[in-house]
Formats: sequence, C-alpha cells, structure tokens
Amino acid sequence: MSVRAIHDFDGEPFRKPERKRVVVVMPAYNAEHTVRKTHSEVVAHDCVDAVILVDDSSSDRTATIAAGLERTTVIRHPENRGYGGNQKTCYETALEHGADIVVMVHPDYQYTPKILPAMVTMIESGLYDCVLGSRILGGHARHGGMPIWRYVANRFLTLAQNMILGAKLSEYHTGYRAFSRELLEELPLDANSDGFVFDNQMLAQTLWSGFKIAEVSCPTRYATDASSINFRRSVQYGFGCLATSIESRLAGARVIRSARFPLRSAQ
Repeated sequence: MSVRAIHDFDGEPFRKPERKRVVVVMPAYNAEHTVRKTHSEVVAHDCVDAVILVDDSSSDRTATIAAGLERTTVIRHPENRGYGGNQKTCYETALEHGADIVVMVHPDYQYTPKILPAMVTMIESGLYDCVLGSRILGGHARHGGMPIWRYVANRFLTLAQNMILGAKLSEYHTGYRAFSRELLEELPLDANSDGFVFDNQMLAQTLWSGFKIAEVSCPTRYATDASSINFRRSVQYGFGCLATSIESRLAGARVIRSARFPLRSAQ
C-alpha cells in the first residue's frame, strides 16, 4: 500500500498546526477538602498539559495533598502574599513552563472545571485573548447559592464599570479565567495590587490594551468549604474596583499617569 502526502494550495505538504500548551493554575489557600476533586476534573481533560498550584502559606494540608497529584507542580509561599500576590506567582510560573494558554481555576470547586475545554478552544482559535466563566450569564449565580447582597453588589459594580470603561461585560468579578500567553506577557501585572482587587485591575488592563474578551456561562457552587471574603473586605474590594475604573479613564484622558495603564503611541 502506498501512502500519499496531502498538499496545500502552494504544493507544500499539509501539516496540522501544533496544539497549544495549556497550563492550569490554582491559587490556593486552605483548600485541603476540595483540591483533590477539583484537580481530578481538571486533568480529566486531554487539553490540559500541566497544573501549577501555588499555596499561599495555608495552615492546612493543601500543599501536601497537591504534591501527590499527577501533572502538578506545587509552589508554597513561606508567607501569605495575598490573592493578587498568589496570582502573580501563578502566571509567572506558567509562562516559565512554556504555557501558550493559561487557565485559572480556584481549587475550592466553586467553578466547575467541566467547561474548561470550551474556554481553551475559544483562545486557541485566535479569536479571543481572554475568556471569562460568567456566573451571571444563564442566571447561575443565585441558583448556585450566591448571597443576595453579593449579587446586588456584583450587578451595581458591573454596571458602573461598564459605563466608565465603555465595555459590555456581564461581570468583572469571576475568578474563572483563561488567558493567552501574549496577553500575560503584555500586561503590567507587577503594578497591580497583591489583594483581591488584582482580578479587577487585570480585566481593566485587558480592556485598556485592546485585547478581546469573551464570556461563557458557568454554573457555580457556594458552600462552607468554598473560599469567600467577608463583608468588610467586600466593601474595600468594591471601592477598589471603582477606583480602578476611574484610574483607567483618567489615564486615557491624559489627566494622570499610571503604571497600570501606560499610554502608548497608538492611544
């Protein structure tokens, strides 16, 4: 039996493009009860090449359990660096491991890993640079147990930020995100907070830099073992989100200079 090469229009042999390397990052803190279940659903997908879990000086066995999981690199901060500080380590390490696509999944199982392949495919297509798992699309937030005060705050902040930033996102506050390598290399993440507002600053920077964002509907789960911030920190986070949007708007108007939102000639 003879084997015939398939050629493209230029007469060259057709080669299937190499698959993008996908690395899942997990910013972890006291997640010993849920990390194994979350991880098992993550690595069940063939598209996932590696997992990086950064333990932010947990007081439980999160790092010990994660160290025994397949395809997983564990990094433990000797001191707590905050949620934003944890993510900085996550993304830096993922890029060092040759990631083309990085997906952040919280190890507390609040967001289902089952839609991970869909998020990866949307970035792999080249159409989008960032994909968000939205709790608001499809009405999953309240059904999944999101407290009413948190839901109302989410809707108010999202409306305000869409108006200030000129965007149309369904929410800015999901912790389930996928990014292209190009986006992570472009954004000045070191200029961002080490606290919870890091998430919001990163999305504002993504919009500022002109990267394309897509959203997919994501069922969520609120339980006692799922991570959450208290009311006082939620209020601080809310003011931080509004301050981030205003900072971006003022930087765009050249009223202020901002390390988070640097002006380029095209702008």
